[in-house]
Amino acid sequence: MGIQSISESGGERGLTLVELIITVAIVAILATAVLPIARFQVKRQKERELRRDLWEMRDAIDRYKDAADKGAFQVKADSLGYPPDLQTLVDGVDIQDKKVKFLRRIPIDPMTGDTDWGLRSNQDDADTDTWGGQNVFDVHSKSTGTALDGTKYSTW
Repeated sequence: MGIQSISESGGERGLTLVELIITVAIVAILATAVLPIARFQVKRQKERELRRDLWEMRDAIDRYKDAADKGAFQVKADSLGYPPDLQTLVDGVDIQDKKVKFLRRIPIDPMTGDTDWGLRSNQDDADTDTWGGQNVFDVHSKSTGTALDGTKYSTW
């Protein structure tokens, strides 16, 4: 007497078509709201990587310059103590019978997906886009994209 069957209770349990359509519509709306946020997060992560990679390479350039200024190894006179290219930072230089490397590897630019970075020598104009080839004074991304803060990646 206390147990009723479905047919005795007068109704069936489950979702109606209207309830199912409303549920699918709500899930679709939530999914479209999440997509831009996910893209924003991916871009923010790439920007963090770019900043870290630029800092790492600039720090390696500075350490090379400091060692050259202290006379730890011979440099070309017109280099002003800066490395001739990024690969020199990876290959290292001989200091007192010991190979000293300043960079483990040339990082991949997260914005271009390539290890081809924009370079600037000490002799280049500050606003030039081309590298004179004398030395590596600074490094930047070759990406033409714009960051979340509105600046160009190539100016970082």
